Amino acid sequence: MTELYAIILFLFVLFLLLGTGVWVGLALMGVAWVGMELFTTRPVGDVMITTIWASSSSWTLTALPLFIWMGEILYRTRLSEDMFKGLSPWLARLPGGLVHTNIVSCTVFAAVSGSSAATLTTVGKMAIPELRARNYPEKMVIGTLAGAATLGLMIPPSLALIVYGVTVNESITKLFFAGVFPGLVLAGMFMGYVAFVSFTSKDWNPTVEKGMSFSEKLANSRFLLPVFALITVVIGSMYAGLATATEAAAIGVIGALVLALLQKSLTWDSFRESLMGATRTSAMIALILAGAAFLKLSMGFTGLPRSLADGIAAMELTRFQLLMALLVFYIILGMFLDGISAIVLTMAVVEPMVRSAGIDLIWFGIFVVVVIEMAQITPPIGFNLFVLQGMTDHEMGYITRAALPMFAIMVLMVFVLIWFPEIATWLPENMRSGPG
Repeated sequence: MTELYAIILFLFVLFLLLGTGVWVGLALMGVAWVGMELFTTRPVGDVMITTIWASSSSWTLTALPLFIWMGEILYRTRLSEDMFKGLSPWLARLPGGLVHTNIVSCTVFAAVSGSSAATLTTVGKMAIPELRARNYPEKMVIGTLAGAATLGLMIPPSLALIVYGVTVNESITKLFFAGVFPGLVLAGMFMGYVAFVSFTSKDWNPTVEKGMSFSEKLANSRFLLPVFALITVVIGSMYAGLATATEAAAIGVIGALVLALLQKSLTWDSFRESLMGATRTSAMIALILAGAAFLKLSMGFTGLPRSLADGIAAMELTRFQLLMALLVFYIILGMFLDGISAIVLTMAVVEPMVRSAGIDLIWFGIFVVVVIEMAQITPPIGFNLFVLQGMTDHEMGYITRAALPMFAIMVLMVFVLIWFPEIATWLPENMRSGPG
C-alpha cells in the first residue's frame, strides 16, 4: 500500500510542476526532492549535488553536444539542396516518383544530424516547394515528411539513443549499430507505402520529369559525395573499431566544419549561430538527464521500481504481453511529452521490469525509439506536427491526418522488431570491438 501512495504522490507532484510550466529537468528534481524528504533520512542536498555532478561529468555524454553541433553546422550549409539534386534523377522513375526524395533525404540527413527536428526543417525547406511545383498530392508530401523525419531519432548518430544509453548504462556504439538496419527497414516500409499509393490513388497525377541520360545522372551524383563521405568517416570509424562514439562525434564536427568551409557557407555568424544552437539544446538535455538521475536515485531509495517490477512479475505477463503494455503506455505518454523526456522519465521504473523479463536492453532501446518516434507525430504535443504547421500553414488536423499512415507503419515496425529481433541485434553482436 505504501508503494501505491508513493506512486500517487510522485505523479501528483510531477504533473503539478509540469502543469505550471516548470522545465522538465527541474520538475524531475522537484519530484526527487519530495521523495527523498518523505521516504529517506539521507541529506537531500548532498545527494542531489553528488548525483547531478556524476550524471553531468560522464565521458559518454560528451558525444551528445558534439553530434548536436555537427547537425547545427550542416543545417546551415547547402547540404539539403545538393542532396535533392543528387537523388532526384535516380528516384524520379520509381513508383511514387520524387516523393521518395522526402524519405531518402531524411534517411541520409538523419545519418549526419541525429535530430528529428533538424532533419524535418532542413529537408522540408528544400522538398516541399519542389514537390508542390511538380503537383504531387499535398497530403503525401506532408505525411511522408512528418514520418521520415523521425528517422533522425533512430539512424546513428541518434540523440535519443545517446540519452537512452546514458540512462540505462549501455554502450552508445552498440546502440548506434542496433539502429542502422531497423532505420533502413522503416525507411523501406515508408517507400513501399508511397509506391502502393501511387498505383491506387486517383489524385496521383504529378508532372512528368524530364528524362536524363545515365551519364547526366552520374554527373548529378557528385552532389552526394560530401554527405556520404561524412557518413562513412563518422559511422565507419566506429564500426572499424578506430573510434568511440565520442571520438567519432569530434571527427564529425571537424568534417562538418570542413564541408561548410568548402561550400563557402561558413561565416562568423553561421559559426556563432550553430555553436549557440548546440549549446541551448545540449544544456536542455543535460538538465533533463541530471533531473532524471536524481529521480532514479530517489525512487531507488523508496524501493518503488523494484516493487513495481515484482508486481508485474507476479502478474506473470509473457514478454509479448509486457511489450504490448509498454507500447500502449509509451504511445499515450508520447502524446504529451517529447521522446527524450519520455525516456528519462520512465527508465527508472521500466528498466527493472525489462531486465527481469530477460529482454535485451540494446534491442529494447530500438523498441523504445520506434515508439517515441510515433510521439513526434501524435497530437497534441507532436513536435514534428508543430514544425510542419509553421512551414506549410495547414491546420493541425490536416497535418495529423496526413501523418496517420506513417504512424500505422511505425506500429507495424514494432511487430517486425518483435518477430525478427535480429534486425536490431545482429550488427552490434558482430561489430568489431573498438577502443575504450
